[in-house]
Amino acid sequence: MEDTNIKLTVTDREGQEHKLEAPTDMNLNLMEVLKSYELPVEGTCGGMALCASCHCYVESEHELPEQSEDEEDMLDQAFFVEDNSRLSCQIKINEKIDGIKVKLAPVS
Repeated sequence: MEDTNIKLTVTDREGQEHKLEAPTDMNLNLMEVLKSYELPVEGTCGGMALCASCHCYVESEHELPEQSEDEEDMLDQAFFVEDNSRLSCQIKINEKIDGIKVKLAPVS
C-alpha cells in the first residue's frame, strides 16, 4: 500500500503561515499533527473533546463531519468562537481534507 501524505496550511497566532504534511495511514487527528510540528497547541485532554486548548478556525471550504455533541459543548465554553471554529482533535487526517487551511484560535 502506498503511503499518502496530505498537505495543510496552518496560520499560527502570530500570523505566520506553516505548510505541513501529514500521513493519512496513521489514524491521526489534526491536533496530533500540529503538536508533532511543535505548533503551540496544548491538547490538554489528549484529543477527547474535553477541553478547548486545540481550538482552531477552518479557513478553507472543506466538507468536514458534523460536530459531535461533545465538540459543540466544548466550543460553547471556549473563547473567541466563530462560525468556522472547530476542535482540531476532532478533525481526522484523511484524503478529504487535503489542502485544508486552519488558523489557531487565540488563547484566553
